[in-house]
Amino acid sequence: MGERFLMKGNEALAEAAVLAGCRHFFCYPITPQNEVCAYMSRRMPKAGGTFLQAESEIAAINMVLGASAAGARAMTSSSSPGISLKTEGISYLAGSDLPCVILNIQRGGPGLGGIQPSQADYFQATRAPGHGDLRILVFSPATVQEMVDTVFDAFDLAERYRMPAMILADGLLGQMMEPVEFPAVDVTPSPKPWAVGANDGSRPRNVINSLYLQADVLEQRIRERFERYRQVEQSHSRCEEYLTGDAEILTVAYGASARVVRTAVNDARDKGIKAGMLRPLTLWPFPQEQLRAAAARAGAVLTVEMSMGQMVEDVRLYTGGSVPVHFFGRTGGVVPTPAEVLEQIERLNAEGGNG
Repeated sequence: MGERFLMKGNEALAEAAVLAGCRHFFCYPITPQNEVCAYMSRRMPKAGGTFLQAESEIAAINMVLGASAAGARAMTSSSSPGISLKTEGISYLAGSDLPCVILNIQRGGPGLGGIQPSQADYFQATRAPGHGDLRILVFSPATVQEMVDTVFDAFDLAERYRMPAMILADGLLGQMMEPVEFPAVDVTPSPKPWAVGANDGSRPRNVINSLYLQADVLEQRIRERFERYRQVEQSHSRCEEYLTGDAEILTVAYGASARVVRTAVNDARDKGIKAGMLRPLTLWPFPQEQLRAAAARAGAVLTVEMSMGQMVEDVRLYTGGSVPVHFFGRTGGVVPTPAEVLEQIERLNAEGGNG
């Protein structure tokens, strides 16, 4: 085992990005992700990179677009209301087939809401991260170590498929401190023949934009893009299964909620209730095949979220009515407790899973 560091989640994300080869970071302050910006303001100049606090979230995401178009690894971070402002730029990035990494350390909403942790941006990340026909990669870490590891995957897959990637965490994960180990990886820049040309003539000049005035040309580009999305769905959906082999009640949770649910599952097992958990590590592509297989062995599914119920719609969609799907959530920044989740598991167990 290599050297380990006790770090706050936001700062660990920032350090991982630097180690992953990110040399251009643009942001605008918003709680609870400000530590990412503060860390990068100190770290990025020492790494020979660019840190810039933009005049707005809109400016920051468009600076990311410019750096990515030049072939650089670029990243931005924000929290829920700030991500809303960035969605136009995210759509431009997707429409220009440009890679980047976006951190969303979620807070309560809608509107200004509050600064406590939330998972109510699921719809935005997986359904409407911007206007038009597009998808982005969406990762959902549950520990500070996973936040670190996810940064490397996010940059690599974003570049491989030329699409934005979002790390969807929350204020709880961003603020907590845990031991982390940073992997030793080769971050030698890969060739990017699609990038805009260099002034020295070392590669052809390319025009990068998202504007296609001829409808048939735009349709063809979108269809080509969606073929890449299908490849992502086939190869990169990820999840963790915990005690699902004999689970009669399958819980589904991601991120910080999954930490709570794991404790509740263990408590249920101590009481003789066969509970298990499926934890999506990618929210898009969603691990639908793994969910269907795990749900087929169970009598009921319980989805737990820090929202009024957003991921539960995907759980119901991908189980196709084959098993009853129930929901429990807290919202507005309230974190569910293991005792609350255990109570739901016990209720379903008493009702035979069909409550």
